[in-house]
Amino acid sequence: MSEIQGSTQLPHPVREFTVDCDGERLSAVRAGDPGAGPTAVLLHGAGTGSKERLLPLLSAFAERGCHALAFDFSGHGRSTGHLSELSLRRRFEQAVAVIDAHAGAGSLLLTGFSMSGQTVADLVQHYGHRVASVGLCAPGVFAAAAWDEPFGDGTGAFTGILRTPHSWRDSPALPALRAFEGRAVLVTPGTDTVIPAEVTKAVEEALCTRAQFSHIELLDAQHQLELWFRDHPDNGRELVTELLPG
Repeated sequence: MSEIQGSTQLPHPVREFTVDCDGERLSAVRAGDPGAGPTAVLLHGAGTGSKERLLPLLSAFAERGCHALAFDFSGHGRSTGHLSELSLRRRFEQAVAVIDAHAGAGSLLLTGFSMSGQTVADLVQHYGHRVASVGLCAPGVFAAAAWDEPFGDGTGAFTGILRTPHSWRDSPALPALRAFEGRAVLVTPGTDTVIPAEVTKAVEEALCTRAQFSHIELLDAQHQLELWFRDHPDNGRELVTELLPG
């Protein structure tokens, strides 16, 4: 395990390690001490998303006594693999591999950006009451039929399902979020040209069913909230405070 270059500029040093999973080697980082408190797991979005954007937020969790983890999904950042071969199922399985190997047995604070809104919901269903809080940042949710489909090159089945009007309405993420009873924070930008407003509304309604819900609106931000929190650490600390139990 090695310290990431430049992490000394953060309140808590960030150390890099790898996890072998799903035929890939995943590049991961951690901050804080395992077992010192709950484990915060940060999940980047699709496209050009990577764990590098999440380092200040990772350090902010450690500053508040959490053990914090983030990693690059395969085909992203410093992980092996090809983005076109990734899928929602593989994203979930890779997240489970990192959590099971490095999060210990304590409570989990899950934060997902964009596509990882679906992954957070999948993890909530998997880990149940072990999940103490969820942060969903400009989250997307996806049709059940999209689960196994590789993302491809933008012309395949996955893209076809996404472009089918209202296909997201049968997403398994929505009932999982409706059943969640922990703390839930929805973070939305003032301008989001990626996630339809009706998707955001459905996620909000699901979280309001049983969770202890709060909403952070970043009116000057756009969809890529990873970049916003990187550049606006005070907002990152606000999110961390909202997610901490108690």
